[in-house]
Amino acid sequence: MPEVIFNGPDGRLEGRYHHVEDENAPIALILHPHPQFGGNMNHKLVYNLFQLFKDRGFAVLRFNFRGVGRSQGEFDQGVGELSDAASALDWMQQIKPDAQACWIAGYSFGAWIGMQLLMRRPEVEGFISVSPPANMFDFTFLAPCPSSGIIVHGTDDDVVPEADVQKLVDKLKSQKGIVIDYQQIEGASHFYEKEMDEVHQITGDYVDRRRAEILAG
Repeated sequence: MPEVIFNGPDGRLEGRYHHVEDENAPIALILHPHPQFGGNMNHKLVYNLFQLFKDRGFAVLRFNFRGVGRSQGEFDQGVGELSDAASALDWMQQIKPDAQACWIAGYSFGAWIGMQLLMRRPEVEGFISVSPPANMFDFTFLAPCPSSGIIVHGTDDDVVPEADVQKLVDKLKSQKGIVIDYQQIEGASHFYEKEMDEVHQITGDYVDRRRAEILAG
């Protein structure tokens, strides 16, 4: 997968991009965990999400937020990182202006950024949020949530208590026309040390089902 460098709002951003020749191929953007706690685009769960979309014919991009790896800039408490994600999606849409669909997937901090981004982008067809940090960051911007998606969380997560994620899910489920699939992984911590394959299976099945429903019209 080719390494790419593209312009962000605070300097160059480093990414990995899988290109698909089909002009109408769907696109997906993958967002990594917290930069100040070792999060980067090569995290195994992030890489797995990248492969998940690649295997399904998507053009897909994962990248390092500002200040991570070879990306320029400094950590900006999520404000600048949201701008980075918007720039990454812009970059993909310039390459794929006729993409039939757009998905966003994020893990932990990346899930928070991703859910903010989908509020700004009505073209987002679906999302994957793995362990959204509902106890650490404000999710009140999701009013209403503009697209359906899946939230995955471990029952033994001691970083983000399951009860906080359940409150977020309940709030999102109350919105008309939006379907939130909430999948709990029994015994999993925030880091899914032994459950990476299960996360991959659950999220892959969800994308397959949603895409089939959407394409069937």
